[in-house]
Amino acid sequence: MTEADGGFFARLRARVGRGAGWVADLLPGRRIDAALLEELETRLLEADLGVEATTEVLAGLHRKVERSELADAKALEAALADALVAILKPVERPLEVDRSKKPFVILVVGVNGSGKTTTIGKLARRLKDSGLSVMLAAGDTFRAAAVEQLAVWAERNGVPVVAQPTGADPAAVVFDALQSAKARGADVLIADTAGRLHTQSHLMDELAKIARVLKRLDESAPHEVLLVLDASLGQNAVRQAEQFSRAIGVTGIAVTKLDGTARGGVVVAIAKRFGLPVRFVGVGEQAEDFGIFDARAYVEGLLRPPAAEAP
Repeated sequence: MTEADGGFFARLRARVGRGAGWVADLLPGRRIDAALLEELETRLLEADLGVEATTEVLAGLHRKVERSELADAKALEAALADALVAILKPVERPLEVDRSKKPFVILVVGVNGSGKTTTIGKLARRLKDSGLSVMLAAGDTFRAAAVEQLAVWAERNGVPVVAQPTGADPAAVVFDALQSAKARGADVLIADTAGRLHTQSHLMDELAKIARVLKRLDESAPHEVLLVLDASLGQNAVRQAEQFSRAIGVTGIAVTKLDGTARGGVVVAIAKRFGLPVRFVGVGEQAEDFGIFDARAYVEGLLRPPAAEAP
């Protein structure tokens, strides 16, 4: 782990589900009994853990109570944290750029407003800082400002961007970008796509077309399909993960806006339901507020008292 990662994990602990404190005011002084566990179950569901994950967690806690393994509130909170980490640890898988794939193509997908363009910009900076040469493809040709926004990030990070006018065929833009990236010997190509509702089947079909076109130049591309999800959307984010996975085969997730919701448990729900790798999380607007996912730091943030303040 780098020093930068360590600093990010501290921010992750401090900012996840800011003000949530699911158990902070529930456990102190309470007897560990069925009534308390029932109230805890309600809180976990309200925090968007989802039925599957909540059922698994509560079943484990009930077993520990029956075996008299939880003597006090502190022990219960520790057992809850361990249960959540156990669900999340398998999806704690950072993105690894395969150097044998040149360029390594990352197709970024998600709905409007999820933070897709910002995620691309921050990811480009992270990869460039790690010594990789990066190019961007402005594949969102439906929204007038999308190309300009991506160009701003490209200039800020000092990386080239391939773009065409608004209304151009997105697949053609990404195809041209891959040709250019190959010609320049770029290590990574990050392709933006139009934000779309997961219910818009014709736009979801466009994603499949982009993937098919990429394969004309590289049969293994895209090498990563990164779905950007807004944590504040709760269970709707779970539905998005399901629809995008079905449409194009998501290989990783970036969860944004974890600092702006008290319902950050949706990451647990998605981990339990799909087992998709959580590559990155965002806990703020600055570039340093974006980093790799750490299950333990995330859980500590979810369970901390609401009075805790971000640094």
